[in-house]
Amino acid sequence: MSRLREQYKSEIVPALIKHFKYQNVMAVPRLAKVVVNMGLGEAIQNSKILDSAVVELGTITGQRPIITHAKKSIANFKLREKMPIGAAVTLRGERMYEFVDRLISLALPRVRDFRGIPTRSFDGRGNYTLGLQDQLIFPEVDYSKVDKIKGMNVTLVTTAKSDDEGRELLRLLGMPFRQQ
Repeated sequence: MSRLREQYKSEIVPALIKHFKYQNVMAVPRLAKVVVNMGLGEAIQNSKILDSAVVELGTITGQRPIITHAKKSIANFKLREKMPIGAAVTLRGERMYEFVDRLISLALPRVRDFRGIPTRSFDGRGNYTLGLQDQLIFPEVDYSKVDKIKGMNVTLVTTAKSDDEGRELLRLLGMPFRQQ
């Protein structure tokens, strides 16, 4: 069992029960899944960039990503329907906790001039989306094999009913939120 999952069960669940006064342990919010998405608009002209993105995303998450396709054609961008334009991974269970642990303890502190992540990126249902500028903050990525710096979105999907519950869950998990 991962370090973060043990911490969740032993420390975070009792703290959330005490803070929000839940009657049942099953009402306590938890991480449901983590979606890591890499959108690559440049894949329209250069299809090899998508192959390197799939390899890097697989290295970062430990799971093979799926290639996402365009839903609609957009003439101004020379984009046709069902063209490959990105890669995505959905993590659940043990891999999810391992990834979140690495994100919080290793990757985010490696961001240049890091002062914490903003608290305004909640969606109203307790889910949090974090945009990362480059993939090099993860120690698994080999710097010499990177041809182009690519950004990614990390969405932490929780079972929380409100943003306050989700914010408190992520704060107790160790997410370094920016101080207002």
